[in-house]
Amino acid sequence: MTFGEQPAYLRVASDLREKIANGSLPPHTRLPSQARIREEYGVSDTVALEARKVLMAEGLVEGRSGSGTYVRERPVPRRIARSGYRPGSGASPFRQEQAAEEARGTWESGSEQERASAEIAARLGIEPGERVMRTRYVFRDAGEPMMLSTSWEPLAVTGRTPVMLPEEGPLGGCGVVERMAAIEVVVDNVVEEVTARPGLAEELLTLGGVPGHVVMVIERTYYASGRAVETADVVVPADRYKLAYHLPVR
Repeated sequence: MTFGEQPAYLRVASDLREKIANGSLPPHTRLPSQARIREEYGVSDTVALEARKVLMAEGLVEGRSGSGTYVRERPVPRRIARSGYRPGSGASPFRQEQAAEEARGTWESGSEQERASAEIAARLGIEPGERVMRTRYVFRDAGEPMMLSTSWEPLAVTGRTPVMLPEEGPLGGCGVVERMAAIEVVVDNVVEEVTARPGLAEELLTLGGVPGHVVMVIERTYYASGRAVETADVVVPADRYKLAYHLPVR
């Protein structure tokens, strides 16, 4: 077997990855043993082991205690709509966008006050230690956890107002734009930056992933006349969902 100039373990992993992609190694099939990989590719035990580790880190295979390593079922990514559109009907953006995709979106949340860390303070343009309202969400699609979010709002903006708690009161669950408008704060810009990283243990425990799975992280900040009024980290499993942005043409 002729390969290029990649390290041996990457060449073996690439060939096995191709077999998984083309169906030669279908889902639930046991991956060739370390000894079989060593013999078939003419490599050392160390190389065979490292190749298997690569596939496991990529989420293509999974180990089963006492049984071996098997090809994972690869889900077809589903769309999560991201849009600059904000409904005026009182529905939250999440609920409206899920309805547009004919999904059954629900969520649970909890809010508490805390002092802003240096990172969150920088994102909100406030001093570290200033009071913020932190709200954590678990979003579900037909009961399945699909997305996590943690948001922070400066209490210098929302404190002692009817919208201080994002999910309670007359505008609970209506979304940042409508809630801020109720206290005469006009949101005129939102910035989202998307990155990817391995999921944290607590994130994967909630989302149903395994160690090594990659998540997309959307860092979102709402602004009113240049002042940040809310910032959030939205975490989405990269192997199960894809982000679809609907951007208005001005």
